[in-house]
Parts: sequence; structure tokens; C-alpha cells
Amino acid sequence: MTKETVLYQHGTLGALMAGLMDGTETIANILKKGDFGIGTLSGLDGELIILDGKAFQGREDGALIAVNDEQETPYAAVTTFNPTITFPVNGPVDNLKINTLIREHLKSENLFHAIKIRGNFKEVHIRVMPKQQKPYKRLVEVSKEQPEFVKGNMAGTVVGFFTPELFQGVAAADFHLHFIDDEQTFGGHLMDFELDTGTIEIEPMDSLLQHFPKNDETFIHTAIDYAELDKEIQEAE
Repeated sequence: MTKETVLYQHGTLGALMAGLMDGTETIANILKKGDFGIGTLSGLDGELIILDGKAFQGREDGALIAVNDEQETPYAAVTTFNPTITFPVNGPVDNLKINTLIREHLKSENLFHAIKIRGNFKEVHIRVMPKQQKPYKRLVEVSKEQPEFVKGNMAGTVVGFFTPELFQGVAAADFHLHFIDDEQTFGGHLMDFELDTGTIEIEPMDSLLQHFPKNDETFIHTAIDYAELDKEIQEAE
């Protein structure tokens, strides 16, 4: 019998977009739920990348560092990665063509999927959210100030998820991808890339386990304005 695949998500993108950026769960507890994933850290402090059971932070100064277990996240999505769909890619090919190719291999666009691209990249363009101080602004405003970095000719891994349109706000609908290089010195939210050669692995999810920070007073008592959420997510992503 095939084991059920579960996407575990702590917090929601909608709450993060609204400015609820305090960490509400430890990285140690997140890693108990999966070995592959993405997110951010308390105060929107950079980009969280989880690969092979290890957590990394892409920082606003361009550095990539290991994350310790005591650090906290307001938003993270993880799974235990066991791909059932695998195929090679011979490039060079850009991210738009890769996204089209992945979409053709999805089991259904009504399902969450974990996405991994391992290969040699001709160029990678990332951005990193800068750490915020209270009072927090809405994320769409922060995204206008985010530093961007471009690096060429490296081996690395794309880590992320495909989210069905129905779940926009819970997560970012469509593709939400982060990148980490093999040297573990460069990583962040993936904006654009060109792949020379590589392998794409996909795992359809049976279920979404949504975890809420029910003991966080700010989350419990904040009236969140979702009126422009879809527009704001599209702008920020």
C-alpha cells in the first residue's frame, strides 16, 4: 500500500501578507514534519530553504547560512520528499519553458505537488525579503524594497511547491520556488533561471495539513484584511 503524502504547512501566506511576521513555530518542530520545503523566518528575515532535512536562510546581504533549531518561522511548508514523477531536461532552457514542462507532468492542477529541480544552471536570479521591524508593513510594500541577486554557472537545486488556484492565500497559487546552490553559499526566492541540464522530480500530495498558531495572541486577535490579497500576492511573487 502506498504511503499517504502530506504537505504540512505552518501559518498561511495570507496572514504573512497582512503583516503577521512574528515567528510562531520553531525550525526544530518544522523539521519533524518534513525534510524538504520553503518559508521564511521571524520578522520576514530572508528566505527559508529546507533540503535533505537541513534548513538554510538566504539573507538580504546575499549570504546563505545554516538555520539553528531554536529559530522561529511565521510561515513554512514542508513534506517528506519521495518523488513519483522523474524526468531529465537537456537545455539550455529558461524557467518559463520549465514551468510549462512541469505543468504537463503534474498529476492534476487540482493537487498540491512538491517540485525539485536538480542540475547545472547557466543563470539564477533570486530575491530575498529584508528583515522587518515592528510595526510591520504589509508584505506587498516590503517586496518593493527586496534586494535581488544574479549568479551564473553553478550546480544547485530548486525547492518548492505547486499550489492549486483554489488555495490562493493559504499559499501562493501556481509555483512557489526557492533555490540553493551545491556550495551552500547562494540561495533565495527564485525569480528567473536558465537550466543547462538537470533532472526534475515531482511528488503529488494526498493531503494538506494546515497548522495554525493558536497560542499566538497577535494571530488570534488580529482582524486580517484580505480584500486585495490576490492582487498583493501576484505583485509580491
